[in-house]
Amino acid sequence: MNAGFEAQASAQKQSIYDVIISGAGPVGLFLAAELALAGCSVLVLEKAGDSQSPLKQLPFGMRGLSTPTIDALYRRGLLEELELHKQVKDPHSRPVEEPATRRQAGHFAGIPFYAEDIDTAQWPVRLPGAPGTHLLSEIAELERVFTRRTEALGVRILRGLAVTGVEQNADVVTVEAGGQCFTARWLVGCDGARSAVRKAAGFAFAGTEPEFTGYSARIDLADSGMLLPGRNITAEGMYLQSQPGYIILQDFDEGAFHNSGEPVTPDHLQAVLRRITGTDATISTLHIVTTWTDRARQATTYRKGRILLAGDAAHIHSPLGGQGLNLGLGDAMNLGWKLAATLKGRAPEDLLGSYTTERHSIGALVLDWSRAQVALMRPAPNTRALREVVGDLIHTPDGATYIAGRVWGLHMAYPHDGDHPLAGHSLPDFSWEDGSRTGSLMQDGRGMLLDFEGYASLKTLAESYGLKYVAGSVRDRLGLNALLVRPDGFVAWAADNAPDMEALQKAADRWFVRSAV
Repeated sequence: MNAGFEAQASAQKQSIYDVIISGAGPVGLFLAAELALAGCSVLVLEKAGDSQSPLKQLPFGMRGLSTPTIDALYRRGLLEELELHKQVKDPHSRPVEEPATRRQAGHFAGIPFYAEDIDTAQWPVRLPGAPGTHLLSEIAELERVFTRRTEALGVRILRGLAVTGVEQNADVVTVEAGGQCFTARWLVGCDGARSAVRKAAGFAFAGTEPEFTGYSARIDLADSGMLLPGRNITAEGMYLQSQPGYIILQDFDEGAFHNSGEPVTPDHLQAVLRRITGTDATISTLHIVTTWTDRARQATTYRKGRILLAGDAAHIHSPLGGQGLNLGLGDAMNLGWKLAATLKGRAPEDLLGSYTTERHSIGALVLDWSRAQVALMRPAPNTRALREVVGDLIHTPDGATYIAGRVWGLHMAYPHDGDHPLAGHSLPDFSWEDGSRTGSLMQDGRGMLLDFEGYASLKTLAESYGLKYVAGSVRDRLGLNALLVRPDGFVAWAADNAPDMEALQKAADRWFVRSAV
């Protein structure tokens, strides 16, 4: 780091932020809101000067939100701010006027699964009466909602400042961006697949190389009737017409074109389109196009000293199945309260270390899920034979239920010390007798102790750890008497009978700090 950089850093010692976040996408903004909610000072640096990217007009600008993401937004009071483009509340419900046709609920490697095949009785306890299992939202819409929340909480967002240098010592991290220097106690890279923070800090980024170049484009076709609607696997690759004027292509060239850095010309895209579709389709106008690959890599750790990674900065994979956004928002929800507790001196030993422990394993599962889909989409005879077998399995109730559960994140859980089956899982959204719901009690981001029997010992313990204590009757307690809930809405401890205070205190010590007497 040059002398001028050091001089600027010294001059700015009087304005040290708690956290600097590189990247003002959905993950960075959501993390900023979580930290600010806990009283942390946050600066967000974004290299793009304008948040309105034309690439967000492409089909990948729309994302499916998984159940853990819906849970997180609901628990922070953000869900009602979204314009819900599609919501599936009950996979078996159908309006009377709807024709009796099988309704596609998603896909795996382009193989559809249908709502009528899903057996919800096989799924773990979900949020009774809470938001739907799956909904769609645009990236731009999420960014607008998250930006409003962060600004209302006092987060400072500076755009047009790309991170070009990072240095850390035992106490602070200094960041150079746009010729300026900024200092914070912690730095989080949420700056995407080509993360400048990840590279500057020297994180190892291990994984597998791509098998294809993907193209997402908005085009006008002179003869659109030549192409079949929907997703089509051919002898040369895959093409998808998600809606008129939008096309997605997968060309199994081992990522050669994407890696070349060459611009996508109309002639090139038309040649790829004709080869993959086996037609003479003619592109009359190319409005916008981007390329991508199925490269799958993951940081070996999500923390180095005072620098952390989240979202695509920590893991990249094919967008097949649309799980990248959900994975990143899950990182933010998990990291936010842990980093805030560390900053505020309320973190037990190695609380921050549990961020990598919990999220790295989930990221690895998503990367393998992506690799499995690519393996089933290769344009080869043996792969086509395997697709037939997997397709037959997906079209059974057990197969559809398993795939839907994975796609929607219904089985996501964290490792836990207790023996209760609900520990480590998402908190059910209990309905209280007064009509309030448990999820609405979590908007302040605090840990909670729920007591359905009114034990005096539980109230005393909650007060000693600074937890929100909530007692009262609920309409369906699912056989439970009490629960300890982390700020991110995951159950740390649960009891069906009289609480074991020793086990409860052990769980509380794992995630919270007892207040000084």
